[in-house]
Amino acid sequence: MIRPVRPAQGRQVHYEMANCVFCKIAKKEIAAEVIYEDNETIAFLDIHPRAQGHAIVVPKTHRENILEAQNEELGPIFSAVKKVVSGISESISPDGFTIGINHGKFAGQEIDHLHIHIIPRFTGDGGRSIQSVADNKPSETIQETASKIKKAINK
Repeated sequence: MIRPVRPAQGRQVHYEMANCVFCKIAKKEIAAEVIYEDNETIAFLDIHPRAQGHAIVVPKTHRENILEAQNEELGPIFSAVKKVVSGISESISPDGFTIGINHGKFAGQEIDHLHIHIIPRFTGDGGRSIQSVADNKPSETIQETASKIKKAINK
């Protein structure tokens, strides 16, 4: 069930999903190990971590994916990602990070609420780069693909 939420002053009406686990975490209806929170976002540790410090950043406003997010909502989301990466980096000293969004069920999105995974990486952890998630080489040239994408963006 989608229901309107009273907007903050000067903002448009937002929607939340009554049964969305991330909306419930944002509203403090479900407990989570919250590591960062501001007016627009909340970050918490993943309950099924792939590494020590595996965190998730979500907008408090329900958005199923990045295409549903308003442009002005993206800045605060990625500012929160940067703050969380900084905190994890300082506190547990990983060797790197994999930061990503699973967009859609086929891509591995399990919760229909936009969320960014921050996975600390450590030497010898057996993980691979984000480019390794697919191996589906295109049949057309990069230029042909670029032309299609530019046309869609600029319509």
